[in-house]
Amino acid sequence: MFEGIHRRIAERKLGSRHALMETHYEEVQAMYQQMRTWRHDFKNHLQVMKAQLDMGEYQELSEYILKLDEELARVSKVIETGNLALDAILNSKIAMVRARGIDVNVKVVLPAKLSVADYDLCVLLGNLLDNAIEGCESQKEGEDRFLRIYIGMLKEQLYLSVANSHDIKMKKEGSRYRSTKAPDRGLGMLSIDSIAARYHGYVNRQSDESAFVTEVLLPLKG
Repeated sequence: MFEGIHRRIAERKLGSRHALMETHYEEVQAMYQQMRTWRHDFKNHLQVMKAQLDMGEYQELSEYILKLDEELARVSKVIETGNLALDAILNSKIAMVRARGIDVNVKVVLPAKLSVADYDLCVLLGNLLDNAIEGCESQKEGEDRFLRIYIGMLKEQLYLSVANSHDIKMKKEGSRYRSTKAPDRGLGMLSIDSIAARYHGYVNRQSDESAFVTEVLLPLKG
């Protein structure tokens, strides 16, 4: 009997590792595709500007550079928060989301020192983003899909807010929401709650028929 239990536990762990590897592979592939696209476009722009320069079309060249500058301003930069672990998970998730045609807006302002362990912060943010991405993907193609991420300080507390569009029916049980379509989402929420409780923090969730918002506050002192 015990051998069967241990075998099932081992199989579950192996399945979790495989799922994690597949997710990371997809995220890396998305970043790689984005880099290839940028490189391809950059070469094309250089060819156009070189031709204009060779033909003495300086006014056209100037206008092209201005237009390119405006276009580059709309291209999101790589997120650099000063925390390498956080940068890795943010950039990989964001690249994957953009590759799926989901509109993303990100703002991160971190203090010089964090009392929250990198591991806990990454697990927390990873679950927040995975749930948000799952919510966005519940919508049909062509619908307005968005992901909004804000990380900053609020009265000596680390404040994280993740908002996403969704088309998932959420059932509220007490202070917690559970998806009627994706039971794994409930596990992610439990992980978020567990980390917040460990740091004596606070989690607030709000949902309506088109958007889901999760706010997390983690005290940085005491």
